[in-house]
Amino acid sequence: MDPVNTEENDQKTDSNDDHLPALIQNDVLKERLQDWDELEKDFLQLELDHEQYKKKLDEVKSLQKKCLEGIAHQRYNMKKITDALQSVRNPSTHEQGAISSLQGKILKRKTAFRDFEDHLPHTNGLYLSIILGQVNISLLNKEDKYLYKQDYERFKLTLSYIILAFSLVLVLTNYIASLSSLRFADSVLHFLLVWYYCTLTIREQILIVNGSRIKGWWLLHHFVSTACSAITLIWPDGYSYREFRTQYGWFILYVAFVQVLQYYYQKGCLYRLKCLGQRHDMDITVEGFMSWMFKGLAFLLPFLFIAYLFQLYNAVVLFMLSRDPQCTEWQVLVLSVIHLVLFAGNMSTTLRVIRQKLSDDLKKKMKFLKHKYRFSNSKPKQI
Repeated sequence: MDPVNTEENDQKTDSNDDHLPALIQNDVLKERLQDWDELEKDFLQLELDHEQYKKKLDEVKSLQKKCLEGIAHQRYNMKKITDALQSVRNPSTHEQGAISSLQGKILKRKTAFRDFEDHLPHTNGLYLSIILGQVNISLLNKEDKYLYKQDYERFKLTLSYIILAFSLVLVLTNYIASLSSLRFADSVLHFLLVWYYCTLTIREQILIVNGSRIKGWWLLHHFVSTACSAITLIWPDGYSYREFRTQYGWFILYVAFVQVLQYYYQKGCLYRLKCLGQRHDMDITVEGFMSWMFKGLAFLLPFLFIAYLFQLYNAVVLFMLSRDPQCTEWQVLVLSVIHLVLFAGNMSTTLRVIRQKLSDDLKKKMKFLKHKYRFSNSKPKQI
């Protein structure tokens, strides 16, 4: 086909389209054609806006790279300065003052870097890289971060309610139905627990990438719980499973109840501390309490310790079952070890936090009393 003729045909078509409204008598059709003309004008503006957006996006990516390189450069040189300060031997009084001043400035600069990085993309880390690859999951503004954190909290609370209701039904049904008829329902509950804890590990890793400070045992806890639920899921229906089933059902029920209780208690504590400016916006209500959720903890501590003792009791019962001649499943002994690990981790972390908090409170009280009842040694002025 001749290109010249094609262009001429297009021009003729456009010319005919321009004269169409004058030839059309139907009012509805005329209005639709006028609407289309308005859309054409809007589309031209949309094309311009989109081109500008792509240019701005390229500029933003360039600035992100520049900022990340700048932070890395600053940190490298700050490390060299810190190492050099540690090599100073026998500093004089003035030199010690200069070192202290410089160390304070370095600490403030590190805090500033954290604020900078809240609005910059982060690397996924090993766990997320294995699951998601190199997909960028960084949330670069406070609103998106807050919405994701709220979605995480709602997800955890909703699943806790579902697990609470499901386990309650199974435990009560156990007394009116045979155990063999409930094995499929048990498997559904165990699978739900595997999916729940596994999903929490992924969501928490995304939260960490975007600024949440989940550390230590509370980060490891969900990985161990995932393994525990998965092994329970593949535990064959036999003598040992039926012996332990009712006890484990009550345990799941109680843990779900404590999780709901923890959520509302910790949410209130976290809200108060954020209003006082003492906590970061991306801090969350994690499994187990943290040191900054200690106020009024006398109400929650008994429930937590009962849950921990329940885990120890599970470990003992499973260990005794593993020694029974009728028990042939390897899952029994492994689950006994896992429940013991959960008990030891939860109990030791809780006691360490309590000890640290009591020590901090004692120091604050001593400091307050020292300032309150401080006596001046200076002689009274002569009149």
